[in-house]
Amino acid sequence: SKTFLFFLLGPVFPLLLVLNYALFYTGLNYGVRFISAGETAILNYTAPLWIAIFAHSLLAQPLGPRRIAGGNPAGRAHARRFPAVRLGPLGLGKTRRTSMKKLLGAIVLAALTSSAAFGQAYPSKPLRLVLPYAPGGVVDFIGRTLGQRLSEQLGQPVVADNRPGAGGIIGVEATAKSAPDGYTLVLMDPAIVINPVLQDAVPYDVIKDLLAVSIVGSSPLVLAANPGLPAKSVGELIAYAKANPGKLNFASAGIGTTPHMAGELLKLRIGAQMTHVPYKGMGPAMADLVSGRVQFSFGSITAALPFLQDHRLRGLATTAAKRSDALPDLPTVIEAGLPGFEVDLWLGLFGPARLPPPALARLNAETRKAIEHPDARAAFAKVGVEPRGTSAEEAAAFVRAEHDKWSRVVRDAKLKSAS
Repeated sequence: SKTFLFFLLGPVFPLLLVLNYALFYTGLNYGVRFISAGETAILNYTAPLWIAIFAHSLLAQPLGPRRIAGGNPAGRAHARRFPAVRLGPLGLGKTRRTSMKKLLGAIVLAALTSSAAFGQAYPSKPLRLVLPYAPGGVVDFIGRTLGQRLSEQLGQPVVADNRPGAGGIIGVEATAKSAPDGYTLVLMDPAIVINPVLQDAVPYDVIKDLLAVSIVGSSPLVLAANPGLPAKSVGELIAYAKANPGKLNFASAGIGTTPHMAGELLKLRIGAQMTHVPYKGMGPAMADLVSGRVQFSFGSITAALPFLQDHRLRGLATTAAKRSDALPDLPTVIEAGLPGFEVDLWLGLFGPARLPPPALARLNAETRKAIEHPDARAAFAKVGVEPRGTSAEEAAAFVRAEHDKWSRVVRDAKLKSAS
């Protein structure tokens, strides 16, 4: 019968939904694609059909024993002793069993529809995009560029919120501890995976507390020096550092940031003593580099480019495997004589863990669309950032690989005790 068929099919959706969510989040945690955010979203959008089947299986059962047709006197006597249950004014059966069955159906119906309703309504209010550094760096520039595109595509404002300090930890923590509803995101560089392995008591776990939406882009760093420093090339900088141990100070955007790690790697490679001076972003770091309070720095092309163009800073090299299109006249550090010296300043969009799959799917799709827009690509190219736009599954696998890579670097170089 139809009732029996509904009874068999009814449990399929809740079981499928639970299994799907388990596979989806397990896959993100371990970098394995069991089921994608898009496939998860499809289940949410088709939820009403399955809900109807499930509700029918719960609510359409006979409310009392069927009257037995035919001339069996025993059957008729049984039916007289146990008549069909009558419905009360609210539609609930008068027996406890029937009432509980309908109450359970209503609860399940409400729970399942909330997921589908979220997917259809998101976003229904402004989003906050946390930028964990002071204005003037690549995270701030790319974050505002991306936020503008997302605002137009989502039909809701994406408000940039600079939260500098502690090498990006303050802004990342604010996102990790926010409600997992898709309305608070953070754009961050490799420091998001470096800080937890470099420092004690970092208040977030990048694998457990955050969810990667997409890797937005990547860029090399630029090695820049104050013009007063008697070094016009990487080779001359190395020679000066070795001849003057402890006299050179290098700036960074904060402890655990990519510029900091690049400086530490340079120290290890050349065997010279130099002092690290952390700032709350590359903007303040560049200001002190121009003034001469520090002598050199690895930094984003975004932060250094204006000062390189007006010759207030001297560019020495970039850190990619090949020359940057934004600074084609500068050699790479590898060309300058340090084989294998390559540092990638990638940028990733993250939300808090347990982000609803419909929100994750929408954010990933819109982010990738925003990056492909001609205006966004032109803005990225202007500061030497190569657009990427990965899937959420690819981003999760990449973040885990970066976490493992920098964990080995910090351990092998004994940077944790040095920082």
